[in-house]
Amino acid sequence: MSRPRFENLDPERQRVLFEVASEEFAANGFDGASLNRILEKTGMSKSSLYYYFDDKADLFTTLIERSISVLMRRVGDFDPEALTAETFWDDFEDRYEKAVTLAHGNGWLIKFGAIFYSLRSNPNTGAPTGRLFQAVRYWVGVIIERGQKLGVIRQDIPNSLLIDSTMGLFESLDRWVVTHWDDLSDDERNALPATHISLFRDLLESRESSRLNKRSTSIISVSSAKRRRA
Repeated sequence: MSRPRFENLDPERQRVLFEVASEEFAANGFDGASLNRILEKTGMSKSSLYYYFDDKADLFTTLIERSISVLMRRVGDFDPEALTAETFWDDFEDRYEKAVTLAHGNGWLIKFGAIFYSLRSNPNTGAPTGRLFQAVRYWVGVIIERGQKLGVIRQDIPNSLLIDSTMGLFESLDRWVVTHWDDLSDDERNALPATHISLFRDLLESRESSRLNKRSTSIISVSSAKRRRA
C-alpha cells in the first residue's frame, strides 16, 4: 500500500500525481499505462515514486481508494447509528441510486472498476486490492451488527458466515455492473439499486422483519386496490 510518508508529500503534488495517473490509466488501461509517462508529466523521479508506492498496482489501488473517498463524500456521510428499522434498507437503496447517478456522468468510475477487478483476478497484481476489500469487510460487519440491534438482520446463523456471504454477493454484483454497464439502457441502470438491494435483503433480512414487511406491502396493495375500485 502507499507508504505513510506519502501523506507528507505536498497536497498540490499529490493532486497533480493522481490527476495525471487518472488520465494515464483511463486512456491506456492498467497494462498500457506507463509509469514513465506519469513521471514525465508530473516531474517526479522514479526513485521518488517508489519511495511512496510499492509498484504500479499499488499506485492504481491508492488512486481507487481516493476515488471512492470522493464518491462517498458526494453520496453523503454514513453514520450506522443514524439507521433505524424503518430507514435501514431505504438508506442503502438511496445511496446506491446516488452512486448510479454519479456513474452516469463519470464513465471513468466504471472503467476504473473494470481495471480494478482485472488486477484482482491476477495473482501477480492482486495483492494491493485486498486492502480495499478488508475495509469493505469491516463496514459490512458494522452494518450487520447495527441491523441485528434494530431487528432487521437475521441472527440465526454465525455473523462470520453472514459477512462472507455478503462480501461474495457484493463482489459478484460489482463485477457484473462494471462488465455490463455499457450494455445497459438508462432504465436498466436506474433499476439496479432496487434489484440489488432486494438480493441483499433476501440474504440478510430477519425472517420476522421480512414477514412484517410483506404483510405491510400486502395491506398497502389491498388498500390501493380498494381506492381504485371506489
